[in-house]
Amino acid sequence: MAHLPRVLVITPDFPPAKGGIQILTHRVVSALRGLEPTVVTLGQADAKEFDREQPFRIVRTPATLGTRTFSIAGLNATAGMVGLRERPDVVLSMHIVAGPAAALLRRRLGIPFVQYVHAKEVGARPALARFALTRADRVVAVSAYTRGLAVSAGANPNGVALINPGVDLPADPPRTRAHTGPPTILTISRLEDRYKGHDVILRALPLVRVAVPDVRWRVIGDGPLRHALEERARTMDLEDRVQFLGGVSDEVRDRELADADVFCMVSRMPTGGFAGEGFGIVYLEANSYGLPVVAGATGGALDAVIPGETGLLVDPDDHLAVADALVAVLNDHELAHRLGRGGRARAERLTWEVAARSVEAELLSLVR
Repeated sequence: MAHLPRVLVITPDFPPAKGGIQILTHRVVSALRGLEPTVVTLGQADAKEFDREQPFRIVRTPATLGTRTFSIAGLNATAGMVGLRERPDVVLSMHIVAGPAAALLRRRLGIPFVQYVHAKEVGARPALARFALTRADRVVAVSAYTRGLAVSAGANPNGVALINPGVDLPADPPRTRAHTGPPTILTISRLEDRYKGHDVILRALPLVRVAVPDVRWRVIGDGPLRHALEERARTMDLEDRVQFLGGVSDEVRDRELADADVFCMVSRMPTGGFAGEGFGIVYLEANSYGLPVVAGATGGALDAVIPGETGLLVDPDDHLAVADALVAVLNDHELAHRLGRGGRARAERLTWEVAARSVEAELLSLVR
């Protein structure tokens, strides 16, 4: 059997930890066919069983007490040692915090490295972003918005590949919603960042109730903002209309997606006007269940949602616009079905297999 080129994947974010970058990294690496991957990532106490089930090698740094800064330093040190010892053909850095190790291996071994960029990290660590993006042989941006951020941070415009994330299609095809239960809005997001727009949906909900009296809003996700949002719902007399479900299993999450009528997450630009959604994989996940989506017309959501085809884009700061969009989808079943069908068709075109083939092509082009 011919020797496959070896790729060293360096990432601070990897399952069994939860999150968009974790999903993206795992799905892309799992689908590589023309490369032999080794993943170097952070140690997790509950990772042993997960790691044993993977078809590729995973090297984890020892669990580090203290701040994330120390953990990232350990990640770079471990990745550097693994790379210098095993001499891969190419390095894939999934976050700019892994850029130092990737740049070191490029310089010491003369091998190329590819840098992923998502959005939020570019503004959070501008100096590190410039370091990684100006040294990478290729940059992968998850959206046109993120591509613009990368170029602004110093990436060569001709060296940035735009590769949208993918989605796992449900095992069962989406059903036609019978509309027998109360109309249901679903939001899935960690309750950590105010820019996700839960507060705007709360302000919109009384207006939605006027046109859709039995509407319900179900919220999956947990975090420090949950208590304040629950209190706000109580003061607005919305306790019987809003259910905060917290963190749930994948099975419960999938059931909620199958049963909802519309997915809504109206992310906006944070204070300062930087970052927000790099793409928004959750929009594609909702579409894969045949759900129409309502999203904020900013950032990476402009790539994730095709207005009038897979969902509706609105001003995420305008609760009136959010309410109008939700009422339109909940009351116009033909519109909802059309958007749901369009979303499912797009999800079928943007699977993780498709995304992985594009990433693999970029890696192999550098190796060759």
